[in-house]
Amino acid sequence: MTDILVPTLGESVTEATVAQWLKKEGESVNADEPIVELETDKVTLEVNAPEAGVISKISVQEGDNVEVGALLGQIDAGASADDKSEKPAAKEGKKEEVKSEPVEETKDASKDTSEDAPLSPAVRKMINDNGLDASSIQGTGKDGRITKGDVQAVLDDGAKSSSSSSSSSVPAQPEVKPSTPRETGPREERVKMTRLRQTVASRLKDAQNTAAILTTFNEVDMTAIMELRKDYKDAFEKKHNAKLGFMSFFVKAAVNALKEFPSVNAEIDGDEIIYKNFYNVSIAVSTPQGLVVPVVRDCDEKSMAEIEGAIVDLGTKARDGKIAMSDMQGGTFTITNGGVFGSLLSTPILNAPQSAILGMHKIQQRPMVMPDGSIEARPMMYLALSYDHRIVDGRESVSFLVRIKEALEDPQRLLLDL
Repeated sequence: MTDILVPTLGESVTEATVAQWLKKEGESVNADEPIVELETDKVTLEVNAPEAGVISKISVQEGDNVEVGALLGQIDAGASADDKSEKPAAKEGKKEEVKSEPVEETKDASKDTSEDAPLSPAVRKMINDNGLDASSIQGTGKDGRITKGDVQAVLDDGAKSSSSSSSSSVPAQPEVKPSTPRETGPREERVKMTRLRQTVASRLKDAQNTAAILTTFNEVDMTAIMELRKDYKDAFEKKHNAKLGFMSFFVKAAVNALKEFPSVNAEIDGDEIIYKNFYNVSIAVSTPQGLVVPVVRDCDEKSMAEIEGAIVDLGTKARDGKIAMSDMQGGTFTITNGGVFGSLLSTPILNAPQSAILGMHKIQQRPMVMPDGSIEARPMMYLALSYDHRIVDGRESVSFLVRIKEALEDPQRLLLDL
């Protein structure tokens, strides 16, 4: 038998949820054929068959949480689905042999949860850190496996007994029971949050709890960029096989401003500041599964055509569910465009551990007073820069946003790196 194990999931990711089994027990599989989908807090990935054969056992069900290295199932290598009809008889014969030695079976039963049944890395760490004996813990998982909940229950029982013996003279306090989910109404539907959605919620809340987030606003006249795109979009697409969008202008403008204000491109690590002399811009992308933020790397070294091409490729991969862990790691600054959904103004939340995020919004014709006193209708966009005030001062944040505004209203500055 060949084990199907949870692969390494990526940096800082230790757990996943079984999203969907693509094969059933008894079905034939080819080597490297996708057999199960796992959903992590960042992406959905497929686990491929290590060998050709038949799925002989599925150890975890859809919706179960699994850790790196955990057993997902087993493959009978080299077998085919046609052989399935012969195997039940063989299995029954094996069962008869086991039943003929009841004493031996009873003797080994106590070892199933301690020695024979494998422990997941997290469970083994909990047991070792707390000096527990695995053989004394009753496993409630599949096939008698010990789960983290089983270990925690032993620790809780020990804490209760210790507390009761040391404080026998103290009146017992009423037990606080966790609140139960409210009853679902007749026209309501209860759906469990995906792991990605849970992680997005948790990290956004952590960012609010950790960083001192402030937002500064400005507005940019998009006339020059819109005219430039109108004049050159066909020639640009013909030469570079990529459409000339707005995002490449904003990325280039942001990189120029980040060079001038390095604290906006830095992060806090404990009581130290890490300044980054590279410019990896995270671009927020909305997908059916939730918000993901892939990274366009080394934007200071890329042309506008290369940036546009990278954004299109990453966006397509994200929406198709084929984005990789490596595509979303290492960002230093984030740009999000709520304008594509009609947002006129917003206050974006930091993408930790980054120190700033730029929000783009809807382009809208508004009456503007020109330098000569005349009033014209101009295509205006509100810009929002949310930043961590622990590392970025107000003067820096305002000046940073003004530099972006100046570069966008005079695109020649981007070409001259001014």
